[in-house]
Amino acid sequence: MISSFVRDQWYVAAYADEIGTDLFARTVCGEPLVFFRAEDGTAVALADRCVHRRFPLSQSRRDGDTIVCGYHGFTYDTSGSCVFVPGQKRIPRTARVASYPLVEQDSFVWVWIGSRDLADPDLIPRAPWLADPAYTAVRGMEPLAARYGLLVDNLLDLSHETYLHGGYIGTPEVAETPITTEVDDEKGVIYVSRRMADAACPPFYAESTGIKGRITRWQDIEYRPPCLYLLHSRIAPAGVLPNADGTDPDAFHVEVVYAITPETEHSTHDFWAVARDFALEDAKVSGFLHDSNRTVVLQDVAALNTLEKVIAAEADGYQELSINIDTGGLAARRILARMAASPVKEPA
Repeated sequence: MISSFVRDQWYVAAYADEIGTDLFARTVCGEPLVFFRAEDGTAVALADRCVHRRFPLSQSRRDGDTIVCGYHGFTYDTSGSCVFVPGQKRIPRTARVASYPLVEQDSFVWVWIGSRDLADPDLIPRAPWLADPAYTAVRGMEPLAARYGLLVDNLLDLSHETYLHGGYIGTPEVAETPITTEVDDEKGVIYVSRRMADAACPPFYAESTGIKGRITRWQDIEYRPPCLYLLHSRIAPAGVLPNADGTDPDAFHVEVVYAITPETEHSTHDFWAVARDFALEDAKVSGFLHDSNRTVVLQDVAALNTLEKVIAAEADGYQELSINIDTGGLAARRILARMAASPVKEPA
């Protein structure tokens, strides 16, 4: 399993509306961070430890655009520089905390963990549906008490939907239909597809789309390591396919987005969102999709938390068995291991 962080990368630290004027703590890749918005609205991320005696700055207080440590009063500006120390006028040269590059994009706040001079915003992958007025999105974040590699494995093998998520998104066809897997090594992107021509319509889609009877169901996964997972879902009555020109007016499209952010070596922030291009103003549909998808996520969380305990307790050298459905997950492990060993990711 993947157990080391890919550090010189962008990770989702929060949804944009989670960060406001109050001090907000979150750990990313083992780094305790404190977030807030400066008076001009700009989001700021600093190391969440006072340089003096390690007191968490997230448990301190704001004073304008500075944070005043709640233990001894060391005061830091938005760049992390100390601008005041108690009992003396001279501020030590090393009196500063690390600051982290932040970018707000597609409703997410992305933070760069690693060498600051390598932080290129053009490397941030997109999830444009989350901020597109042609879509309506519901979202959430669940804490996972398991390593992030387990969540990557889970999302790249959707056959588990049949067994773990029956009654919500799982049907027999999901496990019975073979997958196709493609790996773009140059761009570092993994594509896994499962297209079902005649499948049962699970409650998740029957209730939200109103389709009765069997469906054509496409699941096209796009995983951009280490953080962003996209599931492009197409649902239509059985036999209904896109037009020859690529337009697809008779289908329902759902974009499922996961941001997989390591918290520690054995815990993960599981950000999830579901965007749809139908029933945009229907609050009942939004509520149903939110509650149903959160239930699905929590089922995954329970299973992966259990797996983490099993792995932690097993003897060294245990050999797991992999089959065809694991092709995407195994490719992800290889790419993540390669990225962890290489400090620089070239732009796609």
